[in-house]
Amino acid sequence: MMGCLDYFWEFWNYETPKVIVVKKRNLGVIYRLVQLLILVYFIWYVFIIQKGYQESESGPESSVITKVKGVSRSQHKVWDVEEYVKPPEGGSVFSIITRVQVTSSQTQDTCPEVGIGRAKYFTSLIGYPLPYSFISKVCPFIKRGNTNHPMAPEFTILIKNNIHFPRFRFTKGNVKDNDDSYLKSCTFNETTGLYCPIFKLGFIVEQAGENFTQLAEKGGVIGVIINWNCNLDLPDTMCNPRYSFRRLDPKWAQASSGYNYRFAKYYKHRGKSTRTLIKAYGIRIDVIVHGQAGKFSLIPTIINLATALTSVGVGSFLCDWILLTFMNKNEVYSARKFDQVVGRVPLNGCRWGSSHL
Repeated sequence: MMGCLDYFWEFWNYETPKVIVVKKRNLGVIYRLVQLLILVYFIWYVFIIQKGYQESESGPESSVITKVKGVSRSQHKVWDVEEYVKPPEGGSVFSIITRVQVTSSQTQDTCPEVGIGRAKYFTSLIGYPLPYSFISKVCPFIKRGNTNHPMAPEFTILIKNNIHFPRFRFTKGNVKDNDDSYLKSCTFNETTGLYCPIFKLGFIVEQAGENFTQLAEKGGVIGVIINWNCNLDLPDTMCNPRYSFRRLDPKWAQASSGYNYRFAKYYKHRGKSTRTLIKAYGIRIDVIVHGQAGKFSLIPTIINLATALTSVGVGSFLCDWILLTFMNKNEVYSARKFDQVVGRVPLNGCRWGSSHL
């Protein structure tokens, strides 16, 4: 019975590993250098750059409202917002028409369509050749006009964005908390007008590294990227939007390069349903919102501290391996570092037997 009690009390003893001081300067340099690199990694990268002491949340809930203003005059008419912005609802994706090709007075009729492929097709059906084919479709097919908007670079775009991080119950917007008169007189500036999200179309294209004239000719897609990286351990005023601009469509692609689409305007003319077909080239704007927020939390701090302290032991493991494998007299170091138990240790009930070292 006393043997069982002795074993019970032995269980609660503290054990510590043997420490051997090896006076090898080159090995000591390696050991301290490894420790230094590990500490620098955790202090500088994990805790300062990655903020390993914080709980984080990415992908905020976001809403985007846009509004375009400007008037442009072409050869025959004046274009306002209702005509050159599609769709007009003011969402995160919209296009601004910069050039149009107009085919007017199209009606449902039987009209010729010149083309070798179409002529061959009809020839095989009726058995004799035709110089052109007749199909039932809207006519004519020829584009009647080409209209540009020279004032398009001066169009202004309001991009109103609000974000919300549910985990931290944090909400913020990119418009300064003033009355509406502030937005009527300001334009965006990264240093003096960060909370005035009113951009000129020409400015957006320039910041994306594109030539406005070339882009307006064939069309293209420009991304307006808004980044919200917020350290919520700091005051709310330190959480600010950051804007970047880049072209999203591959302009080097040969097939179907640029951006264009077609739409029609219908009306009655002499009792016939008539339409004007418009092929529109334009600049499509995609507003993309990213973000990440972080705030101090005890759990990630403890986990990263424990990982850092454990990783410091890698230096000892590496130096032991070098010491016992490559350095001279490694058998002497091995004999000093490890104690070997010789023979069996008999166990009688709960009483431990003796051992021989």
